[in-house]
Amino acid sequence: MTMDQPTFVYDGDCAFCTTCAEFIGRRIPTGASVLPWQFADLDALGLTVAQCEEAVWWVGTDGVRVAGPDAIARLLGASRPGWRLLGAGLRLPPVRLLAWPAYRWVARNRHRLPGGTAACSLPQATRDRLYGTAGDG
Repeated sequence: MTMDQPTFVYDGDCAFCTTCAEFIGRRIPTGASVLPWQFADLDALGLTVAQCEEAVWWVGTDGVRVAGPDAIARLLGASRPGWRLLGAGLRLPPVRLLAWPAYRWVARNRHRLPGGTAACSLPQATRDRLYGTAGDG
């Protein structure tokens, strides 16, 4: 599958993730589509709900998919020179080795971080049961 532009997918039900995505929109110019997985065509992106509950994802125009800090590095790499340098640094083996445990900690604790809400800690099936599915109204 090829796409017109890369896609960065995040959890739109998580206030912390949404705040980060809004920062990307304001500060990190990129040709990527940045969208919540709840409004993405996951089948077309080759992703599952379970994958999207676990991490942010980058799906390149060539169909390559990477998660977590690797996705963030790709997003930064698709931006201006300063951000590209930061993305390249995130790909360095010693930095990447530390980035994954840090990312997992943030993902597990995002409901405790500034902007996070209790819903951030719930699996999607539980969110759907408690709050209804996207599009219910």
